[in-house]
Amino acid sequence: MHWRRLRRQCRKVISGIPLPEPFSAQELCTRLAAERARPLHLLPLPTPTVPGTPSGMWLVTERGDYVFYDAQTSPLHQEHIIMHEIGHMVCDHRSQGDGQRLYRHLDIADPQSIRQVLPRLRYSDEQEQEAEMIATLILEAAGRLPAPARLSGMLGGLESAMGLRGLRTTGASCPRG
Repeated sequence: MHWRRLRRQCRKVISGIPLPEPFSAQELCTRLAAERARPLHLLPLPTPTVPGTPSGMWLVTERGDYVFYDAQTSPLHQEHIIMHEIGHMVCDHRSQGDGQRLYRHLDIADPQSIRQVLPRLRYSDEQEQEAEMIATLILEAAGRLPAPARLSGMLGGLESAMGLRGLRTTGASCPRG
């Protein structure tokens, strides 16, 4: 998906999500749980993540949602991981593989109730790109990340010569549901 279209589309998705002020991932999760009329549990992963293992995960059960994140990283990175998983949730993404092995060590009271797992492992598919853009846009809106700025100097000239000037600040979106 093209970056501009992705950014614009994801902006539409999050436009209806009122961000708490001051911003906190926990408060946003509380608001989303109320809006969705489903419990949303925000929990650290049981161990630090290593390459090849998820740094975050959205787990859907019959009775609620769980967002797991790596608690051994910086606070900003933790927020980004959580917002990425929220991105999957608000776009209603679906898992495309067997997540059984990923959650067998998590403390879920009724593992048989698990309906879907979306781990944060790679960013090559469209769902991952959408979730990553949602995370970035939420953190930009909350003032945690700077919005993209125009390039200046030689890079700005190159951008303009290639016909890209003015295209970097708009973007594409992910469809709801």
